[in-house]
Amino acid sequence: MSRAQRPAPASTGDAGLPRGRRLVVVLLWLLVLAAGVGVIARSKFDADLSAFLPASPDARQRMLIEQLQSGVASRTLFIGIEGGRDEAQRAALSRDLGQRLRKSGLFDQVQNGDQSEWRDAGSWVFDRRYQLSPAVTPAHFTVEGLRNAILDTLSLLGTPAGNAFKPLLDRDPTGESARMAETLIPASAPRSVDGVWAARQAPRAVLLASTRAAGGDLDAQAQAIATIQADFAQAAARLEAPDARLLLSGTAVFSVQSRDSIKREAIHLAVVGAIVVSGLLLLAFGSLRALVIAMLPVATGVVVGTAAVSLVFGGVHGLTLGFGSTLIGETVDYAIYYLIQARQVAGEGPAQAGWQRWRDLHWPTVRLGLLTSVAGFAALVFSGFPGLAQLGVFSIAGLVAAALATRLLLPVLAPQGATGRGLRRYMAHAAGAIVRGLPRLRLPLMALAAAGLALVLWQGDQLWRAGLSSMSPVSRESQALDEQLRGDVGASEGATLVVAYGDTVDAALRQAEMAGTRLDPLMERGVLLGYDSVARLLPSRETQMQRREALPDATTLRARLEEATAGLPLPADRLAPFVAQVEAARSAPLIGLDDARKSPLGPVVDALLFQRPGGGWAAMISLHAGPQFQHAEVVKALQGLPNVAVAEVGEELGALYKRYLHEAFVQVGLGALAVVLLLGAWLRSGRRLLAVCQPLAAAVALTLGAMAAMGMALSILHLVGLLLVVAVGSNYALFFDQLRETGHADEDTLASLMLVNLTTVISFTLIAISDIPSLASIGQVVAPGALLALLLSAAFARTARA
Repeated sequence: MSRAQRPAPASTGDAGLPRGRRLVVVLLWLLVLAAGVGVIARSKFDADLSAFLPASPDARQRMLIEQLQSGVASRTLFIGIEGGRDEAQRAALSRDLGQRLRKSGLFDQVQNGDQSEWRDAGSWVFDRRYQLSPAVTPAHFTVEGLRNAILDTLSLLGTPAGNAFKPLLDRDPTGESARMAETLIPASAPRSVDGVWAARQAPRAVLLASTRAAGGDLDAQAQAIATIQADFAQAAARLEAPDARLLLSGTAVFSVQSRDSIKREAIHLAVVGAIVVSGLLLLAFGSLRALVIAMLPVATGVVVGTAAVSLVFGGVHGLTLGFGSTLIGETVDYAIYYLIQARQVAGEGPAQAGWQRWRDLHWPTVRLGLLTSVAGFAALVFSGFPGLAQLGVFSIAGLVAAALATRLLLPVLAPQGATGRGLRRYMAHAAGAIVRGLPRLRLPLMALAAAGLALVLWQGDQLWRAGLSSMSPVSRESQALDEQLRGDVGASEGATLVVAYGDTVDAALRQAEMAGTRLDPLMERGVLLGYDSVARLLPSRETQMQRREALPDATTLRARLEEATAGLPLPADRLAPFVAQVEAARSAPLIGLDDARKSPLGPVVDALLFQRPGGGWAAMISLHAGPQFQHAEVVKALQGLPNVAVAEVGEELGALYKRYLHEAFVQVGLGALAVVLLLGAWLRSGRRLLAVCQPLAAAVALTLGAMAAMGMALSILHLVGLLLVVAVGSNYALFFDQLRETGHADEDTLASLMLVNLTTVISFTLIAISDIPSLASIGQVVAPGALLALLLSAAFARTARA
């Protein structure tokens, strides 16, 4: 039967699908879309950078990740107050703000040098001084030990601090309370002005606050930050300081700012990208209906991709959400291919027109392009980094959903494709000119690609010198402020971190005590100014029992005091209260974790002792570096303690990033290999496989070479962008392979290739100029890479048959 004699299918509506099938397809699509929106509505969105840290870290990396996720560092806020009339007014603002924050109930600790809030803590320590003081040993209570201790206490009375301890002399002649008070004073505290902290290098009052909420609870952190800002405004108004300025920094501030900035930028990119792409499609099709239909697969891909990430990972990272805007540039390609290539060709009968012709002729090529993209991104899904795996799941789910929506939904809505012509004919002419002209430039382009590859190999690791900070949306100004405020309170970000582990609280405390005995000699040598350990406030049960057993009975103590105080201005008969309190301490109950947590020092205990996410306990030891500090000295001193981990934060973050980069290289390499193997299995021709892979390899080499020539520092996300270039470019190379095999470069296919490339390049160019460095990194690679992939595919299009 001739084409003209073939009858049109009954009740299909202009060569479309049967009405019942159309209804089923539309209903299923709406159901999938509604389910995806429902999942997204209940999803948790975060911007925690630790999602881009290894899922299976070693011991030191695990320690660092735990601190980033739930340690005191993740919930510590650094506060500065500038402006005002003078130092006195800034000090008054600091006291007022500190009192307001302590009363808010949102903070477990607020430090600004104001000791008025520590009176209860002093009483608690004094009442338990014999369980807490490291000086309580049998030798301390010998005649010689008592005499030396009393002499030290008497000499203290002649100092400015002596007035505070003079009322305690009869009850504490050995100075245990003075010794414990020293442990509560930070070794590297800022200078004091009017009784509160002030920066040494700038006219600024400083405070330190730690929130009760976990660092990962960004809503609670945002509430704490808003409370600080509101309380400061009230304090400034009360003290008539309108020109006073509040400075805030810390991990929690960065996390909240990152979440907000990523959210704003993602919405901005999505809106601007949709407007620009829609305008381009409207010009190309000359039809509002075609524009709406083209955006349906895009919306489907974004919704399904986001919902899939939420279901697999229990939440969506902000970077993944921002990456969603990149999906516009690729998912719209499927709709463009269909709407242009399914256009009814003059002279063809309805039975083989429109969607059926596209399904038989072009869908296999689109499907293969989809499979190559899936194969490439599948490598990211199995990455050891949860954040990178999220990008893989998002891309695969989004692309598959968009392709299926194109394959099943668009034939229902537009069985004959887009009927409007718009500017497509001019695009087809431009694409035809490119196809005819670029093959002449094949050799120069290959030479440029080889030169680019040589430059990349010559620069080697230096090309990939961007660090972990390159993935952070935090501005350089904010990072500089954070460094200044940390320096003001003596908290360096690059500090050495020491953590002692144990299956139980007591086991962790014993490990912390052993670490302390190793660190004490470093203080004598000037390596450390001091260190903060929870074991000083909550000694292990074994240590408390040893100290209790070191206390002599009342009769023995009286006899030793008679001899020890001979010739001293403090007679033994005046020390009866001391004897009574030592006797009471011999039978006092041991201090437990609950007792310490309920005490005024509970916030300090909770900051330094915490239950690990995977079970067991960890006691953190915070070091204060001295003038002779060296990280290697600390490592050497603690060597041999199996349950004590030591890490230099800056170096460890650098090592984490290097591991991350190596992992990404492996995953991207596996993804590229999977694409090549899939193409080989489908094409079953070495000649065709080479023809398809050549332009992709050359596009990658030229893109990298150009960035190397410009001196750009590349990061892991640039690497992810290269994988996206391969995924996008494979579609172009496959269509040119199809045109080469059929020997017919039809106008519609050329127009579709030109249009999909324009939408992709425009979408990723918008991302390249984003304020979010991580998103900009991807756009900087994909925008030029996609354009090069199209041009190079055209340049190799006329390769002679073997």
